[in-house]
Amino acid sequence: MRLITLALAALLLLIQYPLWLGKGGMLAVADLRDQVTLAHAHTEQLKARNAKLDSEVRDLREGLGAVEERARLELGMIKQNEIFVQVLRKDEKPVESMTVPPPPPPPKPGKGPVVPGPTH
Repeated sequence: MRLITLALAALLLLIQYPLWLGKGGMLAVADLRDQVTLAHAHTEQLKARNAKLDSEVRDLREGLGAVEERARLELGMIKQNEIFVQVLRKDEKPVESMTVPPPPPPPKPGKGPVVPGPTH
């Protein structure tokens, strides 16, 4: 009787081994679930990044507002007849603009520079 009990217990343990530790066992399944969860989180991050990039590409293709904003922020460009004011902290250096400054306006007729004439 005792031998049969030991044999059945050994068989029970042998049957349980593939369930817990085998190729498709519970530990492997739990590990795969964790990997799937991480992959889903990474995929969601990539989808959000792709949506942002898609929106930016659409803006650049359709509107000039995005192009103008990039030119202002990244290149320091300003529009014609626009005044650029830069406020600096004590430890900051001024940023150089890539825009060529416009030439000074021509003098208005009749209001040219005053040339001193002979005095009497």
